[in-house]
Amino acid sequence: MSHNRATHQTLKSILLLGGLIGFLSGCTGGDDSGDNPPAPHFTLSGTVSSAAGSIVDSDINDPIAPYAANDTPAQAQSIPNPVMVGGYANVAGTGNSGRSSFSGDHWDYYRVSLAAGQTITLNIADFKTGDLDLFLYYDDGDIDPENPDFWSNGTGQTESLTDLQAGDYIVEVYAHSGYTNYALVIGQGTTSAATSRLVSSDDFVPGDVIVRFKDTALTLSANQTPATRAASLGLQAKAGANGRAMLLGLGDPQSRQASFKALGITSAQKGGQAKQFRSADPDKQLKMDTLQVIKALRKRHDVLYAEPNYIRRAKLTPTDQYYDLQWHYPLINLPAAWGVWEASTGKSSVIVAVIDTGVLLDHPDLAGQFSADGGYDFIQNDTISQDGQSGIDSDPNDPGDSATGGSSFHGTHVAGTIAAATSFSGSGSGVAGVAPGAKIMPLRVLGTGGGTSYDISQAVRYAAGLSNDSGIVLTNANRADVINLSLGGGSYSQAEQVVYTAVRNAGVIIVAAAGNESTSSPSYPAAYDGVISVSAVDINKQLAPYSNFGTSIDVAAPGGDAGRDINGDGYSDGVLSTAGDDSGGGTDYVYKFEQGTSMAAPHMAGVVALMKSVYSGLTPADVDNLLGKIVEDLGTSGKDNQFGHGLIDALKAVEEAKLLANGGTIPDNPLLSVTPASLNFGSNLTSLPLSVVNGGSGTLTIEPISDDADWLTVVTTDSVDATTGLGSYQVTVDRTNLSAGTYTATITVTPSDATLPAVTVSVIQQVGGQGVASDVGFHYVLLVDTETGKASSSQWSGPPQNGEYHFRLDNVPITEGQRYVIFAGTDQNNDGIICDAGEACGVYLSRSQPKTIGAGDSHSGLNFVSGFSIGLQSQSVLTIPTGGIAIPGRQTKQVR
Repeated sequence: MSHNRATHQTLKSILLLGGLIGFLSGCTGGDDSGDNPPAPHFTLSGTVSSAAGSIVDSDINDPIAPYAANDTPAQAQSIPNPVMVGGYANVAGTGNSGRSSFSGDHWDYYRVSLAAGQTITLNIADFKTGDLDLFLYYDDGDIDPENPDFWSNGTGQTESLTDLQAGDYIVEVYAHSGYTNYALVIGQGTTSAATSRLVSSDDFVPGDVIVRFKDTALTLSANQTPATRAASLGLQAKAGANGRAMLLGLGDPQSRQASFKALGITSAQKGGQAKQFRSADPDKQLKMDTLQVIKALRKRHDVLYAEPNYIRRAKLTPTDQYYDLQWHYPLINLPAAWGVWEASTGKSSVIVAVIDTGVLLDHPDLAGQFSADGGYDFIQNDTISQDGQSGIDSDPNDPGDSATGGSSFHGTHVAGTIAAATSFSGSGSGVAGVAPGAKIMPLRVLGTGGGTSYDISQAVRYAAGLSNDSGIVLTNANRADVINLSLGGGSYSQAEQVVYTAVRNAGVIIVAAAGNESTSSPSYPAAYDGVISVSAVDINKQLAPYSNFGTSIDVAAPGGDAGRDINGDGYSDGVLSTAGDDSGGGTDYVYKFEQGTSMAAPHMAGVVALMKSVYSGLTPADVDNLLGKIVEDLGTSGKDNQFGHGLIDALKAVEEAKLLANGGTIPDNPLLSVTPASLNFGSNLTSLPLSVVNGGSGTLTIEPISDDADWLTVVTTDSVDATTGLGSYQVTVDRTNLSAGTYTATITVTPSDATLPAVTVSVIQQVGGQGVASDVGFHYVLLVDTETGKASSSQWSGPPQNGEYHFRLDNVPITEGQRYVIFAGTDQNNDGIICDAGEACGVYLSRSQPKTIGAGDSHSGLNFVSGFSIGLQSQSVLTIPTGGIAIPGRQTKQVR
């Protein structure tokens, strides 16, 4: 079937390893009118796979999608675990015209079996248009919607419940106001805190509220004391004063009712207002009432902020907000490297050039992380640059590479992996970087339609302190020590080889992504002499399905696989880093999971920056000579065509750099390293690999591996050393005779040396019942013309078959030079646009590296993954709003 839809993501046509570097957006597309011959017509076909562990809300606003009500606990939709649910909720009379616009979709209920210690996170796609709350009930057959067992009802973009007990539950997503898409994530033992969340299980003083009023002439008169101000809201002044935070109290139950009336806290039956709760437990009731009052206060125009009176205790293990989701750092032994040597988190004198789409300079997790020179924009063609400035300029900020939103902000993701700000001594925010003490030199060469080899060469010369078109020649102290190139194409250039040879001779170490075409054909600049070529591995240390391979590969690093969730945290196994999101009109500073050798290369560049920080005299030749010593050997022993010398090991790299600096020997310091840290078998997998290695130095042996479940077996493979017990194991599960439900277990790996700590791996699986196939919702597959940014009339739509969408687009006219990008996604909010925040979205080959299709390309086997994507939130900035892409006869998205 075919339905008209617009696409929000016009074209992430940067072609980062997705096509030729020299592709320009200004190519002509042909015309069937006049004397021109008709364009040849083609059939395009392929399969879109649902991202693992993904399920769609069964009553979204799209009237074409299949429907099943989940509006009451009795109608609760059964979901697997771990899972990411893409959904939509709205208050009656709000949102786009569709299935629920008039009647509302106030409640979405889900039935799930949880394991102990799991986390539930509700990510609100657009909190500018809607506010959602998260409630949890024991599924004991006696559910009172006004008396939840757990709840989180803040006013920010994220709600979460953590460290839950094992059992059967009903999850409620409640539309407090407005309308929005959302992503509900249930996973193993990760946290994603949000500064504005209000969670009943948090440790705070019941009945206490900390409030800071806005003290302006309109809100504060001379006779308004703290006591009178509090009394006007039915509260009691306990401490504080005007002009600073006050501590207010709720009082007895009768006083609380007066406060509810003053703050407009009424029954949910009236729609869109605060929900009242009842509990027979007076302490629980007081906590409920406290959070309700705080939420209502936050919505008042005269309140700057309102918070619980939290009880604080010393924290012994501080982490960045989303560090637990960055599985890719333990994979390269990075945490061990950070703590071993002085300066092993990076020195500010070490500079890494990120030659890419530019960087979001105001991203809060990159503030203070840039080099003194400020970077440069080397894009000469204004059609590519789209930054409002003519020719090259000194502003490397990324304005986005899509005129209608859905930009890649690729350079921002790369920069964050290398050197995002990282907290080692307190409660940090955002994500961690590999070398957070180093500095980033942002150089912009890629924009709308990609970039040219000439512009890239000028940026490379600038970074190395060689003469270039900017007229600026950096000194040795200000030039880059390392260059990261997460870009490429398939054609050799003698001019480029000359540049890279000159840069290497100048002492600069060059790292490049190997390419994402799953081919042995060389990709440049990665395949040039003197450049370190990086292939990509997944969470299992296996070559990623998209990664290039071949004789030019030097080393491997984590690139991720967005189609899987092997560790069961509820998110795809992509690489998490800093990002931007302009799909809603403004640019939100967020954090996203991406996959690709573009993500692998900055891991290596960051590790080289750590080495340079430890040994300032490090040269390109030094790194070449050490490659066989600073890796975990994967695949065939020694150098091979998949992993090069092996998977980069940050600890080994730092130790070898220390030897170069000071001589001596590496002390014996064995360290047991087991990855992945957790295993998710879902409902279908029966076997997964487990890597057990010595992540340190010296000798390490382990005892026989143990587990605590009859249905779980750890099997030795041929790679396991018979003496030490180290190597790759296979973990298998047997679901025979197990009743439906969620099962968890623990694998324990114990060193023979009793002074070394054991390592545990959590395991989760589903049996029957809730073990349904992944389903990312009713999908629309569109072709977007790279020149016009408009979708072709050749479209496909339909539901999945066993988690897959087999599409076929017939009679597609493709003239010489005309190029298309294939998009697939849902329209949960029914705004006529796919790939909005919180909706499922996929791009061929991938969202971070799309590949264009022309007349001379393969037109079958166009396979890719679609999954729900929502940026983990930091803060936002408003810029010029953008709209959707119009299809004739279809209303475009409203401008936000």
